[in-house]
Amino acid sequence: MDQSLQDHYAPRNACFGCGPANPDGLRIKSFVQGDELVCTWQPKPMHEAFPGTLNGGIIGSLLDCHCNWTAAYHLMKQAGLEVPPGTVTAEYTIKLRRPTPTNGPVTLRAKVVESTSDRARISGTLEAGGRICATCEGLFVAVPEGHPAFHRW
Repeated sequence: MDQSLQDHYAPRNACFGCGPANPDGLRIKSFVQGDELVCTWQPKPMHEAFPGTLNGGIIGSLLDCHCNWTAAYHLMKQAGLEVPPGTVTAEYTIKLRRPTPTNGPVTLRAKVVESTSDRARISGTLEAGGRICATCEGLFVAVPEGHPAFHRW
């Protein structure tokens, strides 16, 4: 697939982290590469906590959305669906291992650790300059009809 998962499955999504339709958002683009999803994203000065260093909240948003898409894509494939189910973050933990420089792109990687029919546990990393700067572990859940996120895509 030449398009990111977000552009292909959710072009009208306005989520701050991953929505292609949010001109003020982070607009991450996740691509399938083998058994993981990968995203390359370029920080801007407005994303800095202080000069040259990415803000921790932005790091959390990047990993949250990228891992959520990893879960949604996995649950879609696992169930044989044509579109990803609406998924939400049930829990996630971010570990900031070192300052993340903003003078070049960051790379997000995420993969499924375990899953059931409606949820997936995901492990993710954020790399910059060839080093892992942050890690994420999270649980992402497909929501039933009636939930506000059911038709999010």
